[in-house]
Amino acid sequence: MTELLRRLAFVDLETTGATASADRITEIGIVEVDDEGVREWSSLVNPGMRIAEFVVRLTGIDNEMVAAAPTFAELVPEVRARLADRLFIAHNARFDYGFLQNEFKRLGVDFHAPVLCTVKLSRKLYPQFHKHSLDSLIERHGLRGDGRHRALADARLIWQFWQRVHAEHESEVINAAVAALAARPTLPAHLDASLVDRLPEGHGVYLFFAEGDLPIYVGKSKNIRTRVLAHFAADQESARAMALAQRVQRIDWIETEGELGTLIKEAELVKRLQPTESRRLRASEEFCSWRLAEEEPGLWRPQLVTAGGADFGTDSGLYGLFKNAREAGKVLAAVADEHKLCKAILGLEQRPDGQPCLAFASRKCKGVCAGKETKTMHSARLLAALARLRIQVWPYGGPALLREGGVAYVVDRWRYLGEARHEDEIWPLLEARLPAFNPDFYKILVKVAGRLTPLPSRG
Repeated sequence: MTELLRRLAFVDLETTGATASADRITEIGIVEVDDEGVREWSSLVNPGMRIAEFVVRLTGIDNEMVAAAPTFAELVPEVRARLADRLFIAHNARFDYGFLQNEFKRLGVDFHAPVLCTVKLSRKLYPQFHKHSLDSLIERHGLRGDGRHRALADARLIWQFWQRVHAEHESEVINAAVAALAARPTLPAHLDASLVDRLPEGHGVYLFFAEGDLPIYVGKSKNIRTRVLAHFAADQESARAMALAQRVQRIDWIETEGELGTLIKEAELVKRLQPTESRRLRASEEFCSWRLAEEEPGLWRPQLVTAGGADFGTDSGLYGLFKNAREAGKVLAAVADEHKLCKAILGLEQRPDGQPCLAFASRKCKGVCAGKETKTMHSARLLAALARLRIQVWPYGGPALLREGGVAYVVDRWRYLGEARHEDEIWPLLEARLPAFNPDFYKILVKVAGRLTPLPSRG
C-alpha cells in the first residue's frame, strides 16, 4: 500500500446523467501525482447522445461544446496510460469508477484499478462531521478553485483535500485508513479472482453453481457486487455459510432494471432451477387456501382448497395463501383465538354432538356451539376476521403490463408470463400456455397492483 500511495490519480467525470449503464461521459479530468511531480489533463468527450438541459445548467457543458470533442473510444489510450498502476482517487468513487468501467466495457476493454473514495476517507478521518459532500469539504477545509462541476476543477479540489489531510494527520493514521478503505476484496482461491472487478454494482440476481454446474443458490440485491462479496466475507461465521462458499465453483448474474425486476427474476429462477440452498421460494404443489361455504342457513364454515381446486386469479372467495394444510390450520387457529371464534364450528376441534367446544368454558369462544351466539353472528365475525387474508381478484378482463425502466413485465391473472423490451415481444408471450398460479409471483405482483396497465386487445 505504501508503494501504491506514491502513484496517485485524482479523477473526476462529468456525465449526461447518473446511470452508468445508460448515460455517458462528457468530460474527464485527471490530476496525476507521483515522485516526478504533478500533472494535469482533461478533455471534453462526445457522449453520442443529447445532454439534458438540467445537466447543462449544472455543469455548463452543452451539446454544442461536445459536438467536435473526441469520443471515449478515441481517448482510451490516453486515459489508460494516465491511470495505469495508480491509486484511483475520486469523490464518491463508485460513480466515477463505475462510469469508466462501463465505457471501457462497451469497447470490450477490461479496466480495473485500486480505488479510494474521498467521501469514505473524510468520514473515517473526520467522524465528528455529518456532511462529507465535496461542497462540505470545500467549506470546511478552505479548498479553493474555480469552475465547480467541471471535471478538472473538481479533480484539483480532491487533490487539495488530500494535501489538507496530510497536513492534519500523521502518515501512519492516513496509511491505515487508506489500507482499510482501498483493501481489495477477495474470493475463495478456487474462484476466478477477476470476478471481483466484473461483478456489477446495480440491481439484479446472482447464481451460485457447484461442481457439474449444479445450481445451489439464487440471491438478489440492489448491489450484486456488494452482496456476492459479503457471502465470502462472512463465510467463517456459520457452518452453513462456510459450506456454501466451499461448494461454489461458478458465479453468474443477471442485471435488472430495478427492485421489481429483481424480485420477479429471483422467483422465476428459483422455481425453474430449484437450487438446493434457496428454500424460501422453492416450488410447492401443496399450497392451499380457505374458502367459506354455507353448510346450513346462516352457518359458514371454512373449507380447504388446494392448488387444483380453484382459480386463484379469479375466484373471489379465497382467504390466505399457505404452503400446506398444516400452516393453513395454524393460521386459522390463531384467527379463532384472536376473535373468540369456535374451533369446533371451524373444523379445528372434534367435540361430541351437543357439547360446547373446549374454549367455551374459559370464555375464549363466544358460544355459538352452546347456543349463546347465533350462527349468523358467528359467520359475520368469521368473515370480518378473515378479510385481511382475502386473495385479491385479478382486476382486469385480460393481461396487463408492469413497466420498470425499459422493460415491460407481462402478467395475467397474477401469473407472470415473461418480459418484453419491444412491443412485438409481448404477443408471443400471450400465445403461450398460461402457467400455473404461483403464490410467490402473486405476493410480488399484488403489492404493485396500482402500477398495472391493462393491455389493449390485439387489433
